[in-house]
Amino acid sequence: MDGQTLALAQEIDFSLWALFARATIVVKLVIILLMAASFWSWSIIIQKLISYRTARREADRFDRSFWSGDPLDELFDEIGPEPGGHSEKIFAAGMSEWRRSHRNDGGLIAGATSRIDRSMDVAIAKESEGLLGGLPVLATVGSTAPFVGLFGTVWGIMHAFIGIAGAQSTSLAVVAPGIAEALLATGLGLLAAIPAVIFYNKLSSDSDRIISSYEAFADEFATILSRQLDS
Repeated sequence: MDGQTLALAQEIDFSLWALFARATIVVKLVIILLMAASFWSWSIIIQKLISYRTARREADRFDRSFWSGDPLDELFDEIGPEPGGHSEKIFAAGMSEWRRSHRNDGGLIAGATSRIDRSMDVAIAKESEGLLGGLPVLATVGSTAPFVGLFGTVWGIMHAFIGIAGAQSTSLAVVAPGIAEALLATGLGLLAAIPAVIFYNKLSSDSDRIISSYEAFADEFATILSRQLDS
């Protein structure tokens, strides 16, 4: 490499903004799309981490109240028919159906157990939908971002080769800018995909554990009500 070529290569600006500014319109759109996907993923990740932590704390607090030995009717009157916590909503669904299953004379309407179970199952399904919301976005970003970035790289390299052919030179000063601009898209694709995949797996596991705890509570609560029905 002669001194003139080396000097020209050193004068080229390889900052991220310069690479973006020199890229073709297609590569620019790919970069913008990947950056938007990355910001969207991180907003979901942060929101889910906070909401899952809140759900676990709420469940622990409610479990202490539920198993404190106080009458369940008093606990239901305290939290009301439309509470804010996830576990409380499942409990409220079961207790509401339990009270609606009593006749005016104090007897129980037939099929109360099955109706209580269905009420809590519906409540669990609604809470599960909220907990799982946003995770498909992480799965989509994790699986597609590398390919979107690869598309930008292929397009950028093709444009770089066209520029090389037009300049009729393969010097570093001609080749390096186009290759760097193209590889930027791949780098951003991986930058968006890797956190999305990692946190999708983590958040999926966390949500499964939380939902399993709701189902276990519903089973225990249904057992308690069944004992009262039998007595």
